[in-house]
Amino acid sequence: MDLPFDGAISAFFENDAPKDIRDGLRRADKDDVLTSSYPHSEKLSRKRYEKDYDKLQIELVKLQSWVRDSGTRIAMVFEGRDAAGKGGTISRIRENLNPRAARVVALSKPTETEQSEWYFQRYIKHLPSAGEIVFFDRSWYNRGVVEPVFGFCTDAQREHFFTQVNPFEAMLAEDGTYIFKFWLNVCRGEQLRRMLARERDPLKQWKLSSIDVKGLAKWDAYTTAIRDTLQRTHTDAAPWTIIRSDDKRRARLNAMRVVLHAFEYPQKNAKAIGKIDTTICGGPDIWDA
Repeated sequence: MDLPFDGAISAFFENDAPKDIRDGLRRADKDDVLTSSYPHSEKLSRKRYEKDYDKLQIELVKLQSWVRDSGTRIAMVFEGRDAAGKGGTISRIRENLNPRAARVVALSKPTETEQSEWYFQRYIKHLPSAGEIVFFDRSWYNRGVVEPVFGFCTDAQREHFFTQVNPFEAMLAEDGTYIFKFWLNVCRGEQLRRMLARERDPLKQWKLSSIDVKGLAKWDAYTTAIRDTLQRTHTDAAPWTIIRSDDKRRARLNAMRVVLHAFEYPQKNAKAIGKIDTTICGGPDIWDA
């Protein structure tokens, strides 16, 4: 089978990945968690996951009904390294929601015209209207992390972004938009395992890009940019929720719980929602490089 990018991900694994990462992947079973600092040694069982998932889906439908009737506006930002689980988490949250009022925004690189505009301009047009939930699969935080790592912006442009992003989000919150900022954090071994799986699966190869492949070798640069971004943009108006996503199932369930616990809506069943696992879901203090 022909591999995308001439098998560059497999080549990185064989030739350039740190030895401990290669050894860990070769030893691991598919349900093993690869990082010793993760608080669960095994991934959540499918049976337990599906039981909790079904309950949370019912609550999400109730929430959307209230959002529509009350005219509430919700914006959810999903950020994280490549293969951290952003798209999968978004798709699970909105699986049973009315797609007309639960939109996904996943913008491609800016056009020449957009490059000439105010940086936030192309995102503003996608913000939620009354009764809408909008999911940003990557967002304006590209300027904090991805763009500087790849040299797509200057240091001055990045610093200018930081002078504006907190006031920008504060204005949105003050005007009544609820903002959820999720950072899905995945360890290096798990990221590589998922990238290898995508490379070998013809149905998932579309998820890969040249940026993803090149990014494998830029782990440390990403780490520096992520740490700086989280420290500078974690605010009372728009705090970050970090979810350690080495286990996709736990990550998805806890993202749903964070949103559902934030609102009081008719017929809310707090018992069905369950407790947030604070060992993998919390503020920037639980972020693990």
